[in-house]
Amino acid sequence: MGVHRQPRPHEADVGPDGIGRRRFLGYVVAASTLTVAAQLGENVVAPSEAAAVVPSVPGPAEIYDLNDMLTHAALLTANLITIRLETDGTASFALPRAEVGQGITTSSAMLIAEELDLPLDMVRVSLADARPELVFNQVTAGSNTTISMYTPIRVAAAVARGRLLKAAALELGEAIDILTAKAGVVMSTVSGRSLSYGDLAEKAAATSTTQVSVALKEPADFKVIGTAQSRIDALDAVTGRKQYAMDLQVPGALPAMVCRPPTINGTVRSVQNLDEVRSMSGVTDVVTVSTGVAVRGRTFGQCIDAVRALRVTWGPGPEDGKSDATIREELRKAELPLPALDLLTKSVDARFTFHFASNSALETNCAVADVREDSAEIWGSLKTPITAQEQIALKLGLPVTAVKVHVTEGGGSFGRRLFYDAAEEAAEISQKMGKPVKLMWHRTDDFRHGRTHPMATSRARATYALGQVLTYQQHHTSVATDFGHGVGEIITAEAASLPVAGLAFSETIFALTQQTPYHFGVVTQLLNETDNGFNTSAMRNIYSPNVRCAQELIVDELAKHMGKDAYRFRRTYLKDTRARAVLDKVAQVGSWGRNMPAGTAQGIAIHPEYHAFVAVLAEIDCRPQTTGRKIPDAYTGPRVTKVVCAVDVGLPVNPRGLEAQMMGGVMDGIAITLSSGLHLDNGHFAEGSWDNYFYTRQWNTPPELEIVVMPPTTGKPGGAGELAVAGAAAAVACAYGRATGTMPTEFPINHAEPLGFEPLPVSPPVPASPTDGLDRAY
Repeated sequence: MGVHRQPRPHEADVGPDGIGRRRFLGYVVAASTLTVAAQLGENVVAPSEAAAVVPSVPGPAEIYDLNDMLTHAALLTANLITIRLETDGTASFALPRAEVGQGITTSSAMLIAEELDLPLDMVRVSLADARPELVFNQVTAGSNTTISMYTPIRVAAAVARGRLLKAAALELGEAIDILTAKAGVVMSTVSGRSLSYGDLAEKAAATSTTQVSVALKEPADFKVIGTAQSRIDALDAVTGRKQYAMDLQVPGALPAMVCRPPTINGTVRSVQNLDEVRSMSGVTDVVTVSTGVAVRGRTFGQCIDAVRALRVTWGPGPEDGKSDATIREELRKAELPLPALDLLTKSVDARFTFHFASNSALETNCAVADVREDSAEIWGSLKTPITAQEQIALKLGLPVTAVKVHVTEGGGSFGRRLFYDAAEEAAEISQKMGKPVKLMWHRTDDFRHGRTHPMATSRARATYALGQVLTYQQHHTSVATDFGHGVGEIITAEAASLPVAGLAFSETIFALTQQTPYHFGVVTQLLNETDNGFNTSAMRNIYSPNVRCAQELIVDELAKHMGKDAYRFRRTYLKDTRARAVLDKVAQVGSWGRNMPAGTAQGIAIHPEYHAFVAVLAEIDCRPQTTGRKIPDAYTGPRVTKVVCAVDVGLPVNPRGLEAQMMGGVMDGIAITLSSGLHLDNGHFAEGSWDNYFYTRQWNTPPELEIVVMPPTTGKPGGAGELAVAGAAAAVACAYGRATGTMPTEFPINHAEPLGFEPLPVSPPVPASPTDGLDRAY
């Protein structure tokens, strides 16, 4: 048991190793029980460089990336985020972020438990309602939560701990330097007397807000941070007690669904049978809204029946008549040209196509709304609740203060819940019906009218001569990604400090996320977009899975043309020692270069992002006996048989949670490379649900999967939530190219093959409710 005492003036800023320790400012907030907050900042450290014959100038994302921007934007209101000690000894924290399965409630609780010396099961983390005063500090994006909250939460907890010790010293009449705090109890090392945190919660409270200075624990003293912890909500999740929007019992809120147009963003011209549908069993209301025709009923089954019964005349949408081929042609025309080649250099040059991908979450899009004449209350899984509150208030014609937005936990997101379309739609329906509603999108709505990762082409070229890479150029052309969810406002606010000032939102985000980890001489990466009117979103990793996949395939081709081993070639040109470390680890653990049967191969890739690094080694089986497997209503194709993933996030707060994030990212990477894509046909997507969309299935996951979490390399955490997707996608693509002898250039690789399913009709817009599932049991 360590002794906690007030540091003497001469040692207040000195750590156990003699190195100066930074002190941080925190606040004791006036309240009935102990309430604390924090205000602080940490400097961005430029990455270290490795020597190379033709070194590259650091790109914008290597100097200041999207994560830095989000962190700095959040910093200004960090002092408004508080931790409260309750009289039962627990600590309460309303996290101003959205928990959508990534485990941030657990990592946040771990930070509090660490600095407060409180058992993890005595920390209560909830999700904060929309708080406009937080400005940019209530956005969940860019793998930023743990990075931006890491120090503020710890400072607030450290302030609380210090305040509890002072209160105990007064209550016990003993010197503070003979008191220790452990497991929620303050004890005297001399008399043995003790007081629980619950005993001290009111005594440590302040009548006025005051500023204090604290020093945080040294990493060597960590007992919670860096240890593998199970999720604090795991039991509720597996027992069905977790509360999502659809689980809430809001008085009077009945199920509601929307009959949507047959093509993307079509409009309602007329409804032929309103009275007939209104008289159907269980149906209470039918109204026309901006997105279609809304129905409200006693059950969702009755809503589905009503949606299917509606006879609507639809106006055209902006994508009517469009297909994959027409969009690809538009992208080709918008591509920025590459400069002419020098006749004295050799080159590797390729154009890649990445098709639309669904951004549907496991939990379908949903929200609850209760709109009254002069107020509104909304419940939903929202990553940008402040923007949602503002826009819903505008749509309803109410002042922002009259709209209350509650953030519920969400069953998945990966960018989807940055948008609040379900909440806005539910509010419009509730206002027009004059009744509370529990809106749910059908699975088919999600796939055909929801958010998608945009279709893109990537033109990449590398030049080399005399055994050295001289240039790398990549021009990425994409259907426009929608950033109208609040992140754009952050870019506007931070514009003066950005190294890419003057660029549009998408171009800025591209520049702040895309980097080349190799010394490839003169490096140019540019984005151009076409505004096609699709419903798009910044799906997991935004541009990185496509950009990195193309680049790593070019790297493989470079190594082959220059007579080098793919792993050793990468190692030679990597800029960062941390990148080389994860690359070496997967090569070692995955036995890079081992003999494999014809038609099978290994692939290896590296991905840096948000002050973190990941390397992935994948093995694939492309032999006919594997690709020719027969599965009902499914696409089989190649199978990834083994994956080794090494990840360095600087300081892993919860290694177990980090492993889970990497596993999910690996499955995403396999899916978007091999089998998961949307087919645009005459203005709508052919896919109508998960059974049409061939995400990595249980029978197609790697039998061997190993995640290696590297030991801490920095004193603070890096981004983790999106990291593995791009690395895995690239490694699988490289493995496929090596196994087949042909570099793939279209993704997913099965996109041009016959559909593995019978598309659902577009009218009626949703299928009938199933009566049994026996025909789907394999």
